[in-house]
Amino acid sequence: MTQHLTKKLLLFAALFPLLSLSQGYQVNLQGQVSQAMGGAGLAMTEDGSSLFFNPGASAFIEKNEVSLNFTPTFANGTFLEAKTNNLAHTVSPMGTPFSAYGLFHLKDSSSLKLGMAVYTPFGSTVEWEDGWEGRFALKRLQLMSIFFQPTVSYKISDKIGLGVGLIYTYGKVNLQKDLPLQFEDDGSYGTAELAGTSHGFGYNAGIYFNATDKLKFALTYRSRIDMNVKKGQAIFTVPASLEDKFPSGEFSASLPLPSVVSLGTVVNPTDKLLLALDINYTNWSVYDTLGFDYAVNTESLEDTRSPRMYEAAFAFRLGAQYDVTDKFKARIGVSFAQTPSLDDYVTPESPDADRISYTIGLGYAITKKISLDASLLYTQLEREATNQETQLSGTFKTIVFAPGIQFNYTF
Repeated sequence: MTQHLTKKLLLFAALFPLLSLSQGYQVNLQGQVSQAMGGAGLAMTEDGSSLFFNPGASAFIEKNEVSLNFTPTFANGTFLEAKTNNLAHTVSPMGTPFSAYGLFHLKDSSSLKLGMAVYTPFGSTVEWEDGWEGRFALKRLQLMSIFFQPTVSYKISDKIGLGVGLIYTYGKVNLQKDLPLQFEDDGSYGTAELAGTSHGFGYNAGIYFNATDKLKFALTYRSRIDMNVKKGQAIFTVPASLEDKFPSGEFSASLPLPSVVSLGTVVNPTDKLLLALDINYTNWSVYDTLGFDYAVNTESLEDTRSPRMYEAAFAFRLGAQYDVTDKFKARIGVSFAQTPSLDDYVTPESPDADRISYTIGLGYAITKKISLDASLLYTQLEREATNQETQLSGTFKTIVFAPGIQFNYTF
């Protein structure tokens, strides 16, 4: 029993990438203009979110700007177990991703821009109802991460802008699951809870090319970031006879957030219509194995090296913006993203799949200095898989709604 349980504990190693990754894996909720246009934004100079999408484009934003962005996210998931046809549901609370941008130019230079970006690209809580088929794989995962990115952007000429931002990442995670070990007095199952914090460093660089008044291009590179959990806390609640086999204590892990190369373009067919296209390539192949080290080992609680075997993946994002009036803009978009995960490694905290997302939105200038942007995203995922480690087999379905709003102040 305990050797079999050790294999099940491998799943905890599989969950920890969500400290740096989320949702299958890239969350493109860093600005309402882009969100409303299918996530495309690399070659745009609409607002301070360029600090995230392309630091090279930030130098072409003429005014100083502060913007605040909030996107409450609602995800409803189900799991249909293959053998029993039992249907389980998630009871997850609302996700709360946000971002804040400050972009400023020096008085003595119109070409140099300094910026600060704070955003939460990975963070949510996934919780399954009590007694569901996969409770020995996962009951609850609470995840929070914050990225801090001071940025410098410089306009070399009227055609070219370069920018780079240094990234510091802080993450926090709490995971809970049942263990297949029952207490004799009430028949309840043992539990395991892992909690830890993580830190990492990287950079975000971009080039913006203003080819003509009607055509713009962008190239960006977001570096790999290794998230390191050094003194996480593992707490096991098991029958007294097994407490020596599952001692609570510290653990450590090192987790890669892969690099991303992106190309973007913007075309203005008319003075009022803007079309944007982004292509992202994420090098998920760096995440092939996950190491998970306990400070105290026993015959039932061993250090693990769990294969993940992710593959590199593309995402394509297309959007349009139309100036209805001088103050009002309408936006629409669509995106397609490949999943990096294979069928043998799909897990219940993030049952990722190839997905198509649909978006709409609008922007309104309240005054010359104050404006609001809003968007709505909808996507639906479905994945049939059998996890080779836990043998959890069935069909996952997830529906996501993400309305968002952004406040902008220029001066």
